[in-house]
Amino acid sequence: MNYQDVSLWFDQAAAAGDPLTPRDALEGDLDVDVCIVGGGLTGLWTAYYLLRADPSLRVVVLEAQIAGFGASGRNGGWCSALFPSGVSAMAREHGLDQALAMRRAMNQTVTEVGRVAEAEGIDCHYRQGGTIELARSQVQLQRVREAVEADQKLDGIDGYEEWSEAQTAERLRAGGVLGAGYTPHCARLQPALLVRGLAEVVERLGGRVLEQTPALAIEPGDPGGSGGPVVRTAQGRVRAEHVIRATEAWTSQLPGSHRAIAPIYSLMVATEPLPAEFWAQVGLERGETFTDARHLVIYGQRTMDDRIAFGGRGAPYHFGSRIDPDFDRDPRVFAALRRTLNGLFPQLRGFNFTHGWGGPLGIARDWKASVGLDRASGVGWAGGYVGDGLSTTNLAGRTLADLVLERDTDLVHLPWVGHRSRNWEPEPLRWLGTNAGLRAMTAADAEERLTSRPSVAARLMAPLLGH
Repeated sequence: MNYQDVSLWFDQAAAAGDPLTPRDALEGDLDVDVCIVGGGLTGLWTAYYLLRADPSLRVVVLEAQIAGFGASGRNGGWCSALFPSGVSAMAREHGLDQALAMRRAMNQTVTEVGRVAEAEGIDCHYRQGGTIELARSQVQLQRVREAVEADQKLDGIDGYEEWSEAQTAERLRAGGVLGAGYTPHCARLQPALLVRGLAEVVERLGGRVLEQTPALAIEPGDPGGSGGPVVRTAQGRVRAEHVIRATEAWTSQLPGSHRAIAPIYSLMVATEPLPAEFWAQVGLERGETFTDARHLVIYGQRTMDDRIAFGGRGAPYHFGSRIDPDFDRDPRVFAALRRTLNGLFPQLRGFNFTHGWGGPLGIARDWKASVGLDRASGVGWAGGYVGDGLSTTNLAGRTLADLVLERDTDLVHLPWVGHRSRNWEPEPLRWLGTNAGLRAMTAADAEERLTSRPSVAARLMAPLLGH
């Protein structure tokens, strides 16, 4: 296939000199210390931190396509401290101290990604400019204020603050804005350059990245019998002391895991490079990412080559957790994204959109990301990021490295470690419930536009979304 078509990010990587040529595939059986299934950011960060800690480890990463083919090379480029579970939800389950420890870990992860990129010479256009959450109605402005108040009650752990209309205009000038919320804990970056660069670093450190090698099954180990876990592929079997499943949305395609993760699609569009006069009117000069306070998630950034890359939810869940390249491009969703972006920035009139792409996110039944290692079977995992994975994958990689190496660090005691989400319902209940939830968020935004009051439906849905 032509990997340039995967996303704007892959297209840019090719233009920068990456041939996107698949690496060698597995040839025959292999014995290693750690086998990682999935050549995205979770898998590569895990390999990176393992090899940095112990260069003698035999580490292999198996990837079905090429490194970064999944969400790691298609996402919105937000390296943020966002996490699927809110502080309140975590505090109810694990206590306030644990919830705050998770927030501190996520905030620190944003800068850790930038630190490693600089130290390893990965030019991924990293710039920490924070996130601007626009308020374009009184209901949205009230939601921003409530978020500021909630953060202040937690000692301002996220540095979330309210901006007036004038303060907002100093950084970003969009249509119909009444004010904004702002947090510094986000960096914009070019995700394909990060994941592709990280794969090269892993190889430089002595790890192996084998591509075009889909895992057919992960077979857990049996300490009382046959030994450690095995990954079965068409090209051979990989035996290891530890196997790490880092397959995110594609987890649903593995035997025995069909209901563990629901693949939900998120799509993006990108403009042509925009001229200096456009940016003089709009702003975004400091690497800020942007969204607004609606319920249906949207996200955008100004790219290094002066485009706007913009995405959002709205695509349906496909029956049976199907994943298909045809689902990456939905003209209806692309049109809605273009309308939304033009509504935010009327200054875009007359400029062209050049790219549209998408891919599946991994969502657990309780909307809680998790990481862990089952010592009895030797199988570890991480995922369920709900689209917040660009930084969370780094935290997962560091945590998995500590778990494999049996290091008693603060990371292995964070509340997401060892969490097990229940399975999704069987079909057709999964299809009916998931798509009803997606439509409810769209309906909630429409309800608020009509009534100028907070949506009742959104308030009822909040506990189901981990808030």
